[in-house]
Amino acid sequence: MHTRQSAPPGVIDTAALIIGAGPVGLFQVFELGLLEIKAHIIDSLPAVGGQCVELYPDKPIYDIPAVPVCTGQELTDNLLKQIAPFDPVFHLSQEVSLVERRDDGRFNVATSTGTRFITTTIFIAAGVGSFQARTLKVDGIEAFDGSQLFYKVKQPDLFEGQNIVVCGGGDSALDWALNFVGKAESVILLHRRDDFRAAPASVAKMKALCEACEMQLIIGQATGFDTRDGKLSEIKVSGADGVTRRLPLDMLLVFFGLSPKLGPIADWGLDIERRQLKVVNTEKFETNVPGIFAVGDINTYPGKKKLILSGFHEAALAAFGAAPYIFPDKKIYMQYTTTSPKLHKILGVETPVFD
Repeated sequence: MHTRQSAPPGVIDTAALIIGAGPVGLFQVFELGLLEIKAHIIDSLPAVGGQCVELYPDKPIYDIPAVPVCTGQELTDNLLKQIAPFDPVFHLSQEVSLVERRDDGRFNVATSTGTRFITTTIFIAAGVGSFQARTLKVDGIEAFDGSQLFYKVKQPDLFEGQNIVVCGGGDSALDWALNFVGKAESVILLHRRDDFRAAPASVAKMKALCEACEMQLIIGQATGFDTRDGKLSEIKVSGADGVTRRLPLDMLLVFFGLSPKLGPIADWGLDIERRQLKVVNTEKFETNVPGIFAVGDINTYPGKKKLILSGFHEAALAAFGAAPYIFPDKKIYMQYTTTSPKLHKILGVETPVFD
């Protein structure tokens, strides 16, 4: 039997710590909240919503039960409304740098910005892990990052009326190139080969627009750049024919995909299979380390499907699996939000009266 030790000054004492503020991490807050477990959430990104908001805020999602269609941003906004009664505390723009077992059975956790926790349970909902955009490998071009060189689009109106070069051959590159046709002064899609990873319909639309002289497709790779008055003025492109061409531009968008990294998670003593966390069983989605649970795309088990709705299901069972650690002397009962006066009180809603 461990003796519970009090947290030192400046250290946050919590029952549950969630790593990852994407849709599954947010829903984990809800499922824990129904069991009267308060949670703190850590995310390396500066805003909640995970990849849904960071990469595809406006792309439609069609497979959320009872929601025929919503965007990643709308899904995130609704989840935030849903968990509002539980007052979750977010710690953004920081990564977990340390997880260690304490003498009292709980965990010491520290982040890259110096935030420290003592927590009874940990829920890893980190998606593909911390991820960074694959960058353009041209010496010195990083000087224009955030001013003329972008790896994601957060303010589409910034690019309107500009001469844009879009690098890449996947969905993001094609989607944004097509989006800016008619809004930008000119759009050139630059890809290293005439073979695309994007949806066939997008590729067909792009080629039709090129034939109509609404945009251009150039096969080659960016190998250099020139400046004028301290600004990026053109990029040098080496083609398969060995010829180097110069493309004048105002803005350069690069979509080479993401490089997912487990980061420090790999050093926490968890069973890992192909950069995913193996769960011991699908009854509670606990890892091989008691008290640490894995939900959403970060985990793997026989029959795993990488769907948001699967992550929601996993979060529900993980919450029930964690409850005995937090309330060792309490019997945990399954209750329904439809009929339970206790849950209505927790959620701050009135219990309906039926005739």
